[in-house]
Amino acid sequence: MEKDDNSLNNNSRRSFIKASATALAGFYFVPRHVLGGPGFVAPSDRLRVAGIGVGGMGYNDVKGIFNSGKVDIISLCDVDDTRAKRSREDHPKATYYRDYREMLEKEHKNIDALIISTPDHMHAVQAMAAMQLGKHVYVQKPLSHDIYEARKLTEAAEKYKVVTQMGNQGSSGDGVRKMMEWYNAGLIGEATRVYCWTDRPVWPQGIPWSKDTANPPADLDWDLWLGTAPQKDYVANLIPFNWRGWWDYGTGALGDMACHIMEAPFRVLGLSYPESAECSVGSVYVGEFQRGYFPDSCPPSSHITLKFKREGKDDLPFHWMDGGIQPARPEELGPNEMMGDGGNGVIIEGTKGKMMCSTYGRNPQLLPLTKTKDISVAETLYRVPNGDGGHYNNWVEACIGGYGSQEFDQLSSPFSIAGPLTESVLMGNLAIRSYDYRTPKENGNGFDYPGRGIKLVWDGPNMKVTNFDPANQFVKREYREGWKLGV
Repeated sequence: MEKDDNSLNNNSRRSFIKASATALAGFYFVPRHVLGGPGFVAPSDRLRVAGIGVGGMGYNDVKGIFNSGKVDIISLCDVDDTRAKRSREDHPKATYYRDYREMLEKEHKNIDALIISTPDHMHAVQAMAAMQLGKHVYVQKPLSHDIYEARKLTEAAEKYKVVTQMGNQGSSGDGVRKMMEWYNAGLIGEATRVYCWTDRPVWPQGIPWSKDTANPPADLDWDLWLGTAPQKDYVANLIPFNWRGWWDYGTGALGDMACHIMEAPFRVLGLSYPESAECSVGSVYVGEFQRGYFPDSCPPSSHITLKFKREGKDDLPFHWMDGGIQPARPEELGPNEMMGDGGNGVIIEGTKGKMMCSTYGRNPQLLPLTKTKDISVAETLYRVPNGDGGHYNNWVEACIGGYGSQEFDQLSSPFSIAGPLTESVLMGNLAIRSYDYRTPKENGNGFDYPGRGIKLVWDGPNMKVTNFDPANQFVKREYREGWKLGV
């Protein structure tokens, strides 16, 4: 791994790891609410926070956390100085770093919690390093790039007794809670099928890797941006957004949107690991007529079918569609009535009826829509103040309350929930990458695609596809030399 003046040298990194391990050996995180027994008022109800990845969505995350009124922004970290500019201007007293490892080494005694809003391929290593220091973490969706990473982060949150939240704000909204109450009241009967869809991607997918190599901008540390990903030359137009369409860094339309869309039915129906996954994917034309095969790039569209086993009930088919693919309109929906929010949505079909919502679980509706006006079901579930707009504060209050507090129990998307949800989302990507897996034909003329036309059988507890071993290479990726998850 190349290094520059802003990177830690190997000795420094080893010292950091050793110091962290030594500190943890004698460290037990005690929530502030129990330090003085019942009724104890903490000496400070302010949370000291650092941000990693503070441009773009990271800027919004830092701002959202700070606007709770109970947060001090102590330190900021970003590999791109230009992208970090607004956050630095908003918090001029905060220290600034390019390498999050240097920030943790120098600032860990000054901070209580971290916000992580970097590209998907860096979420796990950054969150794990913070949790191992006893820091609370807020991590943008998807929680991780790989299934293995999601499982390890979920386990670490419990091991280190820290407060965690994934950045899928719809989980704090009133909509998903209303749908849970409707379902628990039996309004649609037993769920028989679920459809989720999105019009994403709105960035390029299904294309060849760019030949437009260039020198990285002076304000960007390209080596640190690559992080765990394979070494490649810098190319134009990858940053700040188009990385989402490449498997080395992103998780495609599914990873970007499913944590917002699948969360509602996942929670309403109490789902866990899927039993199986299968898919079909769309192709894109490159140039005027050429159809390409680009396995390093996420597909431009896909239809994924997950199947969930439920004790004492029929298996539940769960459909995900992206790239503009949508399910057939329900017969109960009129021709001028919007399905979901137009480009995105959820339909849960049951033995007695159907219900629908849009992105983030917003605008829940019974079908036909006239039913919604006539139904009154008692509120039995906790409502987050300000709904999905209170998602940041939901985490801040839990951090101040401490692990195991009442505020902790009211978290919307702790890793105990976000982890299994993310694993189910990424199971769809496992199916996509298996679909594109190819081997040369024995006669040397063309290729076979052995992952197509089969249903991947998933052993959730052991994180293993049991009937197509090549798929398992996508459960846990290999990090670039010099990087590891630290478990």
